[in-house]
Amino acid sequence: MSRPLTVMLVAAEASGDALGAGLAKALRARLGEGVRFVGVGGGRMAAQGVRSPFDIADLSILGIFEALPAYPRIMRRVAETAALAQRERPDVVILIDSWGFTLRVAHAIRRLFPDLPLIKYVGPQVWATRPGRAKVLARSVDHLLSIHSFDAPWFEAEGLPVTFVGNPALAKDFSGADPARLRAAIDIGPEAPILLVLPGSRPAEIKLVLPVFEDAVRRLKAARPDLQIVIPVAGTVAGSVKARVAGWPFRAHVIEDEQLKDDAFVAGTVALACSGTVTTELALAGTPMVVAYRIGAMSYAILKYIFKSPWVTMFNIAAKAFVAPEFLQAECTADNLAGAVAERLDDADLRRRQTAAQNAALALMGRGGPDPSDKAAEAVLTLLAGRAD
Repeated sequence: MSRPLTVMLVAAEASGDALGAGLAKALRARLGEGVRFVGVGGGRMAAQGVRSPFDIADLSILGIFEALPAYPRIMRRVAETAALAQRERPDVVILIDSWGFTLRVAHAIRRLFPDLPLIKYVGPQVWATRPGRAKVLARSVDHLLSIHSFDAPWFEAEGLPVTFVGNPALAKDFSGADPARLRAAIDIGPEAPILLVLPGSRPAEIKLVLPVFEDAVRRLKAARPDLQIVIPVAGTVAGSVKARVAGWPFRAHVIEDEQLKDDAFVAGTVALACSGTVTTELALAGTPMVVAYRIGAMSYAILKYIFKSPWVTMFNIAAKAFVAPEFLQAECTADNLAGAVAERLDDADLRRRQTAAQNAALALMGRGGPDPSDKAAEAVLTLLAGRAD
């Protein structure tokens, strides 16, 4: 019996864990028992057979200066990941998002196995900041699986082959979501307004963003006692979120079950969301939102200097407009957030207009195209077949 194809997947954050799980599922659908997975990931990848040697929460670092004290720990995890590759001898390594960590893993594995194919899944946003990273990536990996149609020219100019697979977040299917199931699970009535609170998937985001969200929600609840607070939480930060929310002076429903999370996204009246992949998923679910973000002050000063886009939310970038309001850094205050959320809670027509604009932006991003995970799996197998010829 021939040896199964061994695929090593490396993800360092919740969004990458979701990408890795989707890719593993698509490869398994094609190859069945002819593939096995090793690597680094979270709970979703574990469900697809990827047994991570450590908790990826260790790698969820936010901000340039905040990363400095964590550098020794990150490099230990890089060494452990490279050792895993040396032990398992994969046929291909797929490095998912998380620029700093996966680039170091690429270099470490390249030193061990110069001919092992390395694929990057999601490129750095060189069209918004640090275009020099395109050249760095071209020297570090063999192929890029891109989730943005406008990525290719930047990387191909440096000699890196690119396959556009589409954004997996756009393939999220909410057709099976049931708002009534969510309401029954948390025992609230069919008419009660729901505010979704999504404070991020990194420990630093919970530390910096959640306290501001709490203050905003406190003000909203004081004016609207019937407002229900629902927090769909990422597994990477579930423990810390539940610990913080337990001390809130009002009830908040923390949702960990994946099906109920989908139900919540569709049931939400308005969402208050930390910037990230979750904003695209909320838009797909048809929920209007207010977007906010905070990082360390010095990191933000540098990022503001090098980041060229006036928007950070992907559908805002696609629309070239503030479809959803963004409150970043100094503007991320309880007053601003509570005011923007209240405006949407109180104005059904505004909610409808924003949802329509979000849908139009999703169409510009490629909503309704082929399943990106399937395209990514096809690209991986095509690349390997080409190298075997």
